[in-house]
Amino acid sequence: MNKIEKGIESNMVYLQIKELMENARKQVSVKINNILVQTYWEIGKIIIEDEQENSERAEYGKRLLKELSKKLTKEYGKGFSRSNLQNMRQFYLKYPICQTLSGKLSWSHYCEILSISDDKERAFYERDTH
Repeated sequence: MNKIEKGIESNMVYLQIKELMENARKQVSVKINNILVQTYWEIGKIIIEDEQENSERAEYGKRLLKELSKKLTKEYGKGFSRSNLQNMRQFYLKYPICQTLSGKLSWSHYCEILSISDDKERAFYERDTH
């Protein structure tokens, strides 16, 4: 490192800007996560509502998820496997009110706790994950 670089690193202006940038990146990451989780909840809602309109739910649901997975993966890439679409569907069923979602949990956290059938136990893990 030359003298100029050492001077800049120790400069208070540099440190303030560095802290500001790191905080901004964290905030962006949290916002993106919240939007993604809400979007997955809405996708689950759309799937459930569509299934409820069709009388042959079980077989229809399997076909629907398979077809959606093909189309969405082709258009948007990873993240739309049949199992992930099933998670989105389950997500909506477990959290029918969007406002009850925690802004601090990522989609992968929700996927982990979706398998817990007991509401109180699931709520415990939601709080514990914060």
